[in-house]
Amino acid sequence: MPAIKRWNNLSLTSKVLVGMVLGVTFGLLSRSLFPADPFVTDYVTNGLFNVIGKIFITCLKMLVVPLIFTSLVCGTCSLRDATSLGRLGLKTVGIYLATTCIAITLAILGGLLVQPGIGTNLEGTSTFAAKNAPSLGDVIVGMFPSNPIEAMASGNTLQIIMFALLFGISIAASGEKGKKVADLFMSMNEVMMKLVALLMNVAPYGVFALMARLFTEIEFGAIANLMKYFVLLVAVLITHLFVTYCSMLKIFAGLSPRIFLRKMEDAMMFAFSTASSNATIPVTMETVSRRLGVSNKVASFTIPLGATINMDGTAIMQGVATVFISQAFGIELGLGDYLTVILTATLASVGTAGVPGVGLVMLAMVLQQVGLPLEGIALIMGVDRLLDMVRTAVNITGDCAVTCIVAKSEGEMDLDVFEDPNAASKDEHIDFHHISGEAT
Repeated sequence: MPAIKRWNNLSLTSKVLVGMVLGVTFGLLSRSLFPADPFVTDYVTNGLFNVIGKIFITCLKMLVVPLIFTSLVCGTCSLRDATSLGRLGLKTVGIYLATTCIAITLAILGGLLVQPGIGTNLEGTSTFAAKNAPSLGDVIVGMFPSNPIEAMASGNTLQIIMFALLFGISIAASGEKGKKVADLFMSMNEVMMKLVALLMNVAPYGVFALMARLFTEIEFGAIANLMKYFVLLVAVLITHLFVTYCSMLKIFAGLSPRIFLRKMEDAMMFAFSTASSNATIPVTMETVSRRLGVSNKVASFTIPLGATINMDGTAIMQGVATVFISQAFGIELGLGDYLTVILTATLASVGTAGVPGVGLVMLAMVLQQVGLPLEGIALIMGVDRLLDMVRTAVNITGDCAVTCIVAKSEGEMDLDVFEDPNAASKDEHIDFHHISGEAT
């Protein structure tokens, strides 16, 4: 059929975009035409779409642990010496912390300029119970797994990274016998990337279900009440993406921001629809490795680490939210308080790694440091779900930008692949009728 043929000829980016737009449209029409229909609510929104969306997210998460482990082992065992790994780690962590510091500084300056909380005088309708975040010392100790199998089962990314690094170094140190194990992991990594490609072929349908369910249930009244906060936060996120990341790419790596952003389309849309940096790791890894030309030696380390500790979008939310809450409650903060917010949020991006509900945990830490009421978090929770989607897209874009900068500095980037607009396009479609052989 012509329609099916045209659909199959579309790129993955176009298919995902179509799925997203149709999902949003269906959700808005459903809530307008059937606002309280039990059949639509029980069997369509919370039934069919909920099941499809959860299966899609679960399948993405299914790939994360084996993909991180196999790719990082492959990257580590191919390193020439251990000192290069230390240099790689210092560069990556240093740039991640620097971008987080810039992000929250932009957020605070934007909040002070726009003053989103002045005249709001909102009162929280619910309370927020802050979880106790672990100390930095506990986080460092917790990076080393006592049981690597348990770390993989629980999805503890930092522990998986640490075990994979040690395992890869041991393979490299084992000589000829280690080479056999390295070859096995190379083959496993190629299979994992093909599994990612398989999942990408059904991604538009998963994105459609996620968007349809979200926009059927999202509370637009909360967005209207917090419009200044909402618009300001989105504006700062976009500014950080286009100004900070693009400037760093051009200045420190000499790379074209236009090419970079164009090749980031798939990963950004997946991050937006899933609102999870971890769930987007398979797509992010494929993007930087096959579309941006970054060596697996670098990408296998920087991407999982970035998904764990690089939270620029969340840091921006903390900065804007801190200013908004202080203004809404009429509590004035001084220069010292804002410097404390910058320092606390930057360190918290590492210190709260692996904690469930990390964004709210980090915000609670920041508010406690400057004496603002935790009840203020309840004011913004109504719009946080949609904003979280935008934040996640910014987070993974930052991961990829830093990965490109580090890879270029280490000589581990294929510039021909980066500049090729059709790089890895053949992996976008897999013929399920003839599944053996190369993807088409």
